[in-house]
Amino acid sequence: MNKRMAPPAATGAVNVREIVSPQGVKAWLVESYAVPIVSLELAFRGGATQDPEGRYGATAIMSGLLDEGAGDLDSQAFHRALDDKAIEIGFHADQDKIAGRLRTLSKNLDRGAALLALALNAPRFDEEPFERVRDQVQAHLRHEINDPGTVAYRSFRARVFAGHPYEHPNDGSLESLDALARPDMSALHSKLLARDALHIAVVGAISEESAGRLLDEAFASLPLQAGLTPVGPAPFLGLGAEQVIDLDVPQTTIRFGRPAPERKDVNHIPAFVLAHILGGGTGLSSRLFREVREKRGLAYTAYAGLATLDHASYLTGGTTTKNERARESLDVIRGEILDMAQNAVSEEELEKGKRYLIGSYPLRFDTSTKIAGQLVQMQLDGYGMDWLVERNEAIRRVSPADARRAAEAMFGDGALSVVMVGRPAG
Repeated sequence: MNKRMAPPAATGAVNVREIVSPQGVKAWLVESYAVPIVSLELAFRGGATQDPEGRYGATAIMSGLLDEGAGDLDSQAFHRALDDKAIEIGFHADQDKIAGRLRTLSKNLDRGAALLALALNAPRFDEEPFERVRDQVQAHLRHEINDPGTVAYRSFRARVFAGHPYEHPNDGSLESLDALARPDMSALHSKLLARDALHIAVVGAISEESAGRLLDEAFASLPLQAGLTPVGPAPFLGLGAEQVIDLDVPQTTIRFGRPAPERKDVNHIPAFVLAHILGGGTGLSSRLFREVREKRGLAYTAYAGLATLDHASYLTGGTTTKNERARESLDVIRGEILDMAQNAVSEEELEKGKRYLIGSYPLRFDTSTKIAGQLVQMQLDGYGMDWLVERNEAIRRVSPADARRAAEAMFGDGALSVVMVGRPAG
């Protein structure tokens, strides 16, 4: 045991500590014996940014195949083994990571650890599951071809991150998935799943000694170093411009954004609070909800938030409205952003926003799986265990002067990069 942290009781996570297994695998551990369940969350840094050129979606497919047969168990046998002991194992990939989960009753922990070890160290990538999983993803892509929200999201990413790996969807395209072959799966597995890229959290009815055995069985045999391709900072392009994608639907879906302070920037936490005031939370108290829906009835909802990735940080938001009112809706959104840039927010708005963000934080820690997931994300974000306490304190300390400074940094001249899908009038 190296470190111990006892966050506020409101988070539901107490006695968080860093442990090191006999073979040197590190993890954050929370012992909780309220129910006889163990939840383990893991993440390998890398993700879809590591997809080979022209084979976008490869990391997502590879991740989805890790529990589709491993070692001497084919896909059906592996899933029967999970079902026999009610063990949950699953994997997925996003832009920056490959994430995985083990959830099991304490009495079945040994079997769960053995199956997790097989999935991570000896996946089979057999032909049948490879074709099946790829076909499933392609079927989903075909289904979404004419979905306005999906078209807007994908087009927005391609527009603002052009020339960067973030430009490409995590699940690729029909064409890029066609280019995949089974050897791509093994090559990516060898390249990405390694101990130096790994972050782990274990929560539940498990002792430090048992957790150490679990860590060694599942992770100690992985390669020591990943072969990650370096990824540089992502640009944010198209500020001040609009892209209209014609789709014969009665409503226009709008997606907008602009750069925002990065995670380690002094303006990041104040910007996080401002983004919530603009369009976050439940929506009922946000500026965009009030101005777009309540005052003008332009849309059912309008939202905004801060997206912080490993290589980019940006304000993003959107709404869906009638084609003939799309221009008016966008003008209202721009007006609110420009007003916040020039006039910041009132002290009342600031205090309400801070109270919500602090008060809602415990909802992220109401199950062992959520606790483990939050602890892994903290590791990925570069925070220590003290962030469990410091996060709310940092929000509480945001002053009106901090908000004004961050508003200037994030909202600037109010220029947005905009994508509209539909047939917006005017």
